[in-house]
Amino acid sequence: MTRNPYVPGAILAVATFLAAAAWATPAPESFAPLAEKLQPSVVNISTTSTTKHPRMQGNDPNQDRLREFFGDEFFRQFFGGDAPHPGFKSQSLGSGFILDREGYVITNNHVVENADEILVRLSDEREFKAQVVGKDPKTDLALIRFDPKGETLHPVALGDSDAVKIGDWVVAIGNPFGYGHTVTAGIVSAKGRLIGAGPYDNFLQTDAAINPGNSGGPLFDMQGRVVGINSAIVAGGTGIGFAIPVNLAKEVVSQLKEKGTVTRGWLGVMIQEVSPELAKQFGLEEARGALVAEVASGGPAEKGGLQRGDVILTFDGVAVDKMNQLPRLVAQREPGKKVEVGVLRRGEEKTLSVALGELKGEAVAGEPGTAEALGLTVQELTPALRKQLDLGPDGGLIVAGVEADGAGGKAGLRRGDVLLEVNQTPVPDLASYRKVLADAKGKDSVLFLIKRGEGSRYLVVPLGK
Repeated sequence: MTRNPYVPGAILAVATFLAAAAWATPAPESFAPLAEKLQPSVVNISTTSTTKHPRMQGNDPNQDRLREFFGDEFFRQFFGGDAPHPGFKSQSLGSGFILDREGYVITNNHVVENADEILVRLSDEREFKAQVVGKDPKTDLALIRFDPKGETLHPVALGDSDAVKIGDWVVAIGNPFGYGHTVTAGIVSAKGRLIGAGPYDNFLQTDAAINPGNSGGPLFDMQGRVVGINSAIVAGGTGIGFAIPVNLAKEVVSQLKEKGTVTRGWLGVMIQEVSPELAKQFGLEEARGALVAEVASGGPAEKGGLQRGDVILTFDGVAVDKMNQLPRLVAQREPGKKVEVGVLRRGEEKTLSVALGELKGEAVAGEPGTAEALGLTVQELTPALRKQLDLGPDGGLIVAGVEADGAGGKAGLRRGDVLLEVNQTPVPDLASYRKVLADAKGKDSVLFLIKRGEGSRYLVVPLGK
């Protein structure tokens, strides 16, 4: 009998196809049933605000952040123009979703920030005036409420963003460019993205189409549960949108609903990333943890026994793989709570007990001192941000937060500015930034060199005595 030389190849091809089919997650035959079910839970938000300053871009940090980080074209499309005159009434669009039958709605802080009037429109065209219950600029989340007047509402179900996997299908519903209740679909492209939007960056990235006006709208999984709050896009990018994980929103919104503000824990350390070179110097087999560069005098960490040079490996039972995890972990704990902090000190692992303090003002869990002095929160740039902002490998920190009444804010610093030099000294990382500021104690002011948009400029920031 003659053997068919093509049979083994055919069998291999079929086997390969079946294996691929088994691993693939097919697209739904239609998103229509899900969209029909979820649209009544999504609201369009329009706001009216009065500009009281000659130039909006110099006095509205949230709009400045959008202009500088996402581009002028984004600003023009979203806000409908450039710098209005004093007393100019401007309108903005956004999205949100119904949290419960009492009329609570979750959205972005930048959607309702400085709004004089807020109007919520449901999918059936019913309209209601809404009021702000509470806002949290650090996470760009806000809770608003309208009176449903006995009308039936359709609250969402909140999912688990930690359980979401890269490649999972998701659906976004929102109000892009005023086209209300627009449905788009895509996948989760990445998790844990740092985009320089704030001290607790931890975004879901998606290729579901998100445009100006989608801000504050929900990102749903295939079971119709909210897994993210759409918040940002990249100017000129296609299929690159970012959503706040819903697990972060759960913690923030519960506090906003209860008391209108958010209370966070404070550890009292300045930290920096552990590079491979630093890992070798500190006796780590791999680059992980958060290196303590400074301990705040009299702060919780000092009282608990933490020292400069400690590498924090665990916090309250959670492994700290990367530096940026620690501020979020600390902020999620209640002030006064005693937590165990696992550190590596001179090659020896230790467990310390620390009673957390309360985070004040614009300070970040890993950055006390700097914010109190200048009203600024800064963080190191990720490789993606360096590329987007056209920076070299050695230069720059990004301003993640500005206190309006702080010295930095009054001097003209804005969220999204990139710090290149302080007192004519390069500041490529947080450690160098802190050292320059420490050396400036006793002086009347410090000189900042910043990159903003396509240009650079110097700013003099006065120091309080």
